This record gives sequence, structure tokens and C-alpha cells, in this order.
Amino acid sequence: MTHTPMASSHSPSLPTTHRTRTVLLPSLLLAALVLGGCANMTETQRGTAQGAGIGAAAGAVLGALTGGSKGATTGAVLGAGVGAVGGHIWSTRMEEQRRQMETSTQGTGVEVTRTADNQLKLNIPSDVSFDVGRADIKPNFRSVLDTFAQGLVQNPNARVVIIGHTDSTGTDAINNPLSVNRAASTRDYLVARGARASAIGIDGRGSREPIADNSTATGRAANRRVEIFMAEPAQ
Repeated sequence: MTHTPMASSHSPSLPTTHRTRTVLLPSLLLAALVLGGCANMTETQRGTAQGAGIGAAAGAVLGALTGGSKGATTGAVLGAGVGAVGGHIWSTRMEEQRRQMETSTQGTGVEVTRTADNQLKLNIPSDVSFDVGRADIKPNFRSVLDTFAQGLVQNPNARVVIIGHTDSTGTDAINNPLSVNRAASTRDYLVARGARASAIGIDGRGSREPIADNSTATGRAANRRVEIFMAEPAQ
């Protein structure tokens, strides 16, 4: 039996799923257009625009789920602002730093990568960085940090986070401060070579984030590591 809806002076409200889809599609389309229209922008503009586009889409999703079309609009605006502020750019200086680090670490076991969010990541294993139970920088690690410090000094906009890790040998009471001390030793070495202390943050994760099997000597050696993240914020 067909039911004819009664006339109303108010516009009919869509079901939540339809309403969400209706307001999300334009927001996602806008984000796609922003990301696709970055070819003629400067590096800083491109990084900011990409962050804004992604932030707008994410904000619209959350806003629509909680507040319908009005929430999606508000969420898109707020998300665009957060995305633009929090985005990173991959500038010419960042690319030069990546190439320099790849060249200087070739054959050392140090991994040099560009992350999905435009950070330069160095993963330095224990055979290069630190001995078991120690936070003293090994000689092979110094040459890596010397090259990194040079690039950091030449890029005053860059920010760095150094994260220390340990294997599972020992207790958390030992591993947690040891991982922080390794990050601090790395920071202090960079600062001694001209890097700004205010641009470098440190953290220690102890044995909580292994990347290999701690039941083997090879795995434990891989887990005793330092990770260095370098990023150039969008301005």
C-alpha cells in the first residue's frame, strides 16, 4: 500500500545516513580539488593547502556524525585550520637533507626514509648507535650525527624529535630511563655541533615498541635503536 506523506511547512529531514552522505560528498570533493590544485603553488603553500584539505574532510566527517549538516560545515572549517597548522612540507632543503643522509649512511645499516606525513626519519640500530645498557654515542654514530647536524643548522625552520628504544633485557625501571638517556645523548651531540636545543624534542619508549623478536640476539640488537624525525612545519 502506497502512503502519501502529508504536506509540511518545514523541509523534510534526511535520515542520518543520508544526511551525512549529502554533506560529506561536497566536503570530500572540496578536499580533492584542493589537493589536486597544488601544482602551481610554492612548497609552503602546497603543504598548507594539503593539510587544510585533509583537515577539512576529516572535520566534516566528524561534524556530520555528531551534528548533521551544520556540524559538518563547522567541522570542515575547524578541520581545515587544524590541518593547515599541523601540516608538514617536503621542501627542497628536506630533500637535500634526505639525499645527504642516504649518502653518508650508505652501508651502515641506518634507514633513511620519508614518512607519509612528510617527515624525514632516521632509524639507527644499536651496532651504530649504542652498546648494551649504555647511552654513550659510539664512534660510528658520530659521523651520522655530524652530517645530520649540518643539514639541521642550514634549515632553521626544521623541528626534530628523537626517540630512544631498548630491547626487553632488564626491567622497565632500567629500560625506560635508558631510552630517554639515549635520546638525550643524541640531542646533546647535535646541539654541541650547532643545532638549536629549542628545536629538538626527546622521548624514550623503553622496550614498549619492538620492531623485531626479542627472543633472539639479532632481534634484540634491532630493537636497541634511536629514531630521529625531522619535519618542516607548514607556515
